[in-house]
Amino acid sequence: MIWLVEVNLVRTMVKYTPKYIWTNEINYYFYKNNRANFSDTTTLVFLLCSQRLQLSVGSYPKRSSSTAGVRFSLMHRVFFVQCRKYYYTHAIAANSQISHFARLGQIQNARRVFDEMSDKTVTSWNSIIAGYFQNQQPYEGQRLFDQMPERNIVSWNGLISGYVKNGMVKEARKVFDKMPQRNVISWTAMVRGYVEKGLVEEAETLFWQMPEKNVVSWTVMLGGLIQEGRIDEARKLYVMMPVKDVVARTNMICGYCQEARLEEARDLFDDMPQKNVVSWTAMVSGYAQNGKLDIARKLFEVMPDKNEISWTAIVISNVQYGRFEEAWKLFEVMPVKTTPACNAIILGIGQNGEVAKVRMVFDHLKEKDDATWSAMIKVYERKGYELEALDLFQRMQVEGFRPNFPSLISMLSICASLASLDYGREIHAKLIRTDCDDDVYVSSVLITMYIKCGDFVKAKIIFDRFSPKDVVMWNSIITGYAQHGLGDEALEVFREMCSLGITPDEVTFVGVLSACSYTGKVKEGQGIFESMNSKYQMEPATAHYACMVDMLGRAGRLNEAMDLINKMTVEADAIVWGSLMGACRMHMNLDLAEVAAKKLLQLEPQNSGPYVLLSNIYASKGKWADVASLRKSMQSREVVKSPGCSWLEVDKKVHMFTGGQSTPHPEHESIIKMLEKLRPMLREAGYCPDGSFALHDVDEEEKMHSLNYHSEKLAVAYGLLKLPEGMPIRVMKNLRVCGDCHSAIKLISKVTGREIILRDANRFHHFKDGVCSCRDYW
Repeated sequence: MIWLVEVNLVRTMVKYTPKYIWTNEINYYFYKNNRANFSDTTTLVFLLCSQRLQLSVGSYPKRSSSTAGVRFSLMHRVFFVQCRKYYYTHAIAANSQISHFARLGQIQNARRVFDEMSDKTVTSWNSIIAGYFQNQQPYEGQRLFDQMPERNIVSWNGLISGYVKNGMVKEARKVFDKMPQRNVISWTAMVRGYVEKGLVEEAETLFWQMPEKNVVSWTVMLGGLIQEGRIDEARKLYVMMPVKDVVARTNMICGYCQEARLEEARDLFDDMPQKNVVSWTAMVSGYAQNGKLDIARKLFEVMPDKNEISWTAIVISNVQYGRFEEAWKLFEVMPVKTTPACNAIILGIGQNGEVAKVRMVFDHLKEKDDATWSAMIKVYERKGYELEALDLFQRMQVEGFRPNFPSLISMLSICASLASLDYGREIHAKLIRTDCDDDVYVSSVLITMYIKCGDFVKAKIIFDRFSPKDVVMWNSIITGYAQHGLGDEALEVFREMCSLGITPDEVTFVGVLSACSYTGKVKEGQGIFESMNSKYQMEPATAHYACMVDMLGRAGRLNEAMDLINKMTVEADAIVWGSLMGACRMHMNLDLAEVAAKKLLQLEPQNSGPYVLLSNIYASKGKWADVASLRKSMQSREVVKSPGCSWLEVDKKVHMFTGGQSTPHPEHESIIKMLEKLRPMLREAGYCPDGSFALHDVDEEEKMHSLNYHSEKLAVAYGLLKLPEGMPIRVMKNLRVCGDCHSAIKLISKVTGREIILRDANRFHHFKDGVCSCRDYW
């Protein structure tokens, strides 16, 4: 036995022990035993003592008297008892350090402590092996287990538990089968492993083979049956249990609640001789998860003790069932606002529209997790705060959080909305690195993103390489062709889809009818519309009628469009009447426009669109009194017109532009200089400003000045200033591009030799060499 005694301990003992005892008695004891039974460490201790007292190890005086012998004997016992106590304490401390470092994930430090131990006990070996399993290094743990000089049943049980914790049930079973002896802990660990892996039948077989069972064994097996939804079998097992502790009773309550058998759960709860906070929480959660929120709230209020889990459960349940006001009130008085509760509040209340409130919750939450960032980004995405979402996504990565799958999908939607191609490519790369791009859903989202960013070539590459394709992917590419004005291609893909036996759905028909509408293929569109019912037994919805009204309206067949509305099998909504209204504006049909506007104002009284379109028609016909009347009506009803807004991305930053000069861009002067530089070039190319799109009762000079400040022109000018030659200028607009801007941008593409891609509220316009992809049919 090696007694590990540090120099400090020896010095302390020497300092407080009478010198004559050390001088006479230790040397005698050393001589008598001839150092035969002492380790090198112990020898060193005596040598240190001798050196401290300037003794000669070579001289061994005899005991001077019996008194001295007694003194030495007493000293000897005290000295070596202290040594044993120190060694025992030191060993415990070392084992404790090993466990501590392992819990912190510092397995290398734990191994260093283990390696420095001069005498390793079975407990020491067990601690380091458990540490390796705890840190997901099972094979190193097994290697150390194989090196153990001696093992006990705790060692074997630790090996089984380690494999179970790492999800390696087969390896655990191999260890279990070759154990020299087993106890109830061994059997229970193996049963638990099967249950946690979802192998409940294997667990059940092993459970009934157990020579003895304790309350933990019964409870583990009970949990396995409940986990599989075998609640009636769980009930039978529960009845057989010799001892039913609070854990088993709570498990049964949870099982009943999962199956919506609330009465049985409540009976069991009421009969419990002793309830703890977990039991109360289980019953409260059971009511809440089954929509019985009022009962859950009452039970929650009478709980004798509430913990963080209780509060979290009641808050999340209210959010899930849309009771946001009550959820917020509970959240405000919650003693400790847990991360899951905050995440639920952010996602639920944020998507309900209270974005500023949930951003405050987000900012005050110290322990954010992946779900927190994902929830806040999702709220921004759903509520139109795209720029804020981009900033948050950047901050998320700076703070060391790796974007999870939901946040990446949200960001793809945001990139599509903003047409932020650089960010979209970056996120695509992240999805490739995580092997997520092979998922059919992700591929569909990627196709949509590239299409909305104007990179149809990349979208088509993703579409072509993916097989097999589902209907969502086909819909994405058909809609993409439609938005880019490629009607022939959209029809070709539609026919290919049908020939492969893929049944089109409602979205498919919206896409292909839109393609026909944007390209003037009225005959083909009518045939496809009729086939919905005759061939595919699908009743057209309002979205399909809206496409047909838009198609007929663009072609100038306004009376046919009106007849179709009157014959609709469903009630015409704002989208249908809006399509007719837009066609009336295009063809200046005031009579039908007034009919459509009246319907729209009934359906959406706060929508400024009908007012604006009708005002434009009145203005184009010089009916300024009617324009003024409409404006007064808008003011009295507090209807606010959405301002025209355009944006483009430069160096991964989105730059916004609004019409007029109310909120000028920081580089506004340079932009105006660029427009001034373009003006003579455009005039020489044949550009003549169309004052009808200014639509204000002002003189011609002011109209021309107003046209020059349309947001899409400002954005194109900024693109010419900042983007290098050869790179397309991609501009987005929230409203339909005006006719004057459409003519001007066509000529800008010609005089500058630049490709300009403009996405407005309806479709894409690809301008190149003075020609637009829409062929001026838009």
